[in-house]
Amino acid sequence: MEKRMYKVEKEDEQKRLDVYIVEKMPIEISRNLIQNAITKGQITVNGSQKKPHYKVKQGDEIQIDFHEVVEETKEEEILPENIPLNILYEDEELIVINKPAGLIVHPTPSIKTGTLVNALMYHVKDLDKKMQDATRLGIVHRLDKETSGVLVVAKNAFSHHLLSKEFKERKTMKYYLALIEGTLKEKEGEINLPLGRHPILRHKRAVVYNGREALTEYKVLKEFGDLATLVWIRLKTGRTHQIRVHFKYIGNPVIGDSLYGKNKIAKNLQIPVDRQMLHALKLGFYHPKSNEWMEFLAPLPDDFKNLLITLTNLKGRNS
Repeated sequence: MEKRMYKVEKEDEQKRLDVYIVEKMPIEISRNLIQNAITKGQITVNGSQKKPHYKVKQGDEIQIDFHEVVEETKEEEILPENIPLNILYEDEELIVINKPAGLIVHPTPSIKTGTLVNALMYHVKDLDKKMQDATRLGIVHRLDKETSGVLVVAKNAFSHHLLSKEFKERKTMKYYLALIEGTLKEKEGEINLPLGRHPILRHKRAVVYNGREALTEYKVLKEFGDLATLVWIRLKTGRTHQIRVHFKYIGNPVIGDSLYGKNKIAKNLQIPVDRQMLHALKLGFYHPKSNEWMEFLAPLPDDFKNLLITLTNLKGRNS
């Protein structure tokens, strides 16, 4: 991986250098590692070394020795594990998975086992294990640990590059289903609110005035009295925690979301909800080799279906 150059746009002006780099990196790297890279001179501004807290200015040219930065992130070897996978499709270029809730997509500095990457290394015999960062082997996009549904993984660098480019250029189609608390005033619409890191709680995302553009299109499918609403969602952008933060901001957090919600349904009605009720229902993209448009549907998992039945029964008793 060669050196990369980023030119600061007006919308990013006055961000800390380390924060700006974390947001721009095409793979997830911790802020501490970015700060170390800045201190070591692996990241420069207009050819000069700066401090991590340097406030970037419009027009600044930031150069990253990407190879050196990624090398710093490599930890101990990631090992294959025989973790069951629900494979929806597979060919020589890619594999499409129906990810269960509870499965982390890739290893982190503190978690090295039990992830989708560990499972892929075991099950996918023609996976190029020299591709990019070993901890994110073939991962093109992510789903949160507690989100279920369809996810595509590249098998080689060629497909990884082209699929990543599709996601970045918004050529893909991403549909979700979510159960949210309460009801929505507008039965369909678009949430257009910029997102960024929470100013205090760095592990969270928040609506921030200088954040990155985030667009969530939605339509109400079914209401369960005043308790909950089933919504169809189309993601037009792919920001971290986008659906969860957007619906939390408008007062309708995803049911079961322990990070952004209060789980009123589970607590008040004593309904067992073990995870956030968010499911990546459908994914469409152009095949990296044939350029054929492909769509994949992930059936609803049992816990999601069972909660729908429970809410339907509750609505019937209360009506």
